[in-house]
Amino acid sequence: MIDRHLLPLQHRILRPLARGLRRWGISADALSVAGFLLGLAALPLLAAHAYGPALLALLLNRILDGLDGMVARLGQPTRRGAFLDIALDFFLYATVPLGFALADPAANALPAAVLLTGFVGTGSSFLAFAAVAHPEDRSSSAYPGKGIFYLGGLTEGAETIAFFVVVCLWPGWFPALALVFAAACFLTTLARWREGWKRLAGPAAQPPAEPAPPPASGSSRSGDSVS
Repeated sequence: MIDRHLLPLQHRILRPLARGLRRWGISADALSVAGFLLGLAALPLLAAHAYGPALLALLLNRILDGLDGMVARLGQPTRRGAFLDIALDFFLYATVPLGFALADPAANALPAAVLLTGFVGTGSSFLAFAAVAHPEDRSSSAYPGKGIFYLGGLTEGAETIAFFVVVCLWPGWFPALALVFAAACFLTTLARWREGWKRLAGPAAQPPAEPAPPPASGSSRSGDSVS
């Protein structure tokens, strides 16, 4: 919901660092993988009740996630980079509720399961639209330079990270806040289903026609006489 408003500020803060990383020869893909590994460290830290270090790992992941796209756009962005970025992000988001469930199964497991269901709804609706929309349906001035179409909603990246920050600072609130955030995810999912239903009402894109096979060897050609 607020991602589009934060992007200009993010770019101003991170652009000088992104230029330095590119001069040092650090690739966008390397930043994506490094950020993912840092963020993944939050899972065992959450399970061990080390909420402060887990939060630090998640925040470092978010910084590198912002830098990888900026480094890519300073050169030539690739489809592989866009795929890697979104695939790793969605997997990482799912590990946070899992970490809280492992930390206190009795109190957190059910809210974590409900929240993961909400994450599946927002993620699947987001990716389904990006996968099947025609190019003319994908235009979005709110998220320029993104490697994948961003269908907005109530719970986007900034809101999700804010939720992670709050539950890491006050882990005892996780059960209640997870259910509240899950409800917001369900609303986002419904809104995206509605948007997709409206915007994708036209015919499906037709696959390109296959080229005609070459004539068989020795066959007669048009205009040749047949003896």
